[in-house]
Amino acid sequence: MDHVDRALLAQLQQDATQSYAALGQAVGLSAGAAHERVRKLRERGVIRRTAVDVDPASVGGGVLAYVMVDSTSWMGDSARDFAALPEILEAHVIAGSASVLVKVRTATTEQLQDVLRRIYAIEGVSGTQATVVLETFFERPVDPRLTEEPEAP
Repeated sequence: MDHVDRALLAQLQQDATQSYAALGQAVGLSAGAAHERVRKLRERGVIRRTAVDVDPASVGGGVLAYVMVDSTSWMGDSARDFAALPEILEAHVIAGSASVLVKVRTATTEQLQDVLRRIYAIEGVSGTQATVVLETFFERPVDPRLTEEPEAP
């Protein structure tokens, strides 16, 4: 992946609805060349999907919490159990005092409490520690330009 691919990714993260002509112009390519590069990025799995960024509060997801999940056993095989809870947006096996970190969105704290009960029902879970977010300053996608590797000569 070169600097042009990284610039294309940055442009698409800002607005994935841009035309290939606009993308190409932004990175110094023709529309056809931009289209071909984006196609190749999709084929290689660099671009996993195109999505709409919805305001969670406007659709009933105003309560955001990060939950550290403690366990009595290895939780690496329990991805399906966590994925079965639709309020869990992300789940990560982690190193440290907890085994899994999950990101949860609900409409109310009562619903969050229900999600915590359902997490406890997952085999091997021995405890949780939830941190409720009061305000989000910002969220940003990965900037592909920050991880740029030097190009080969």
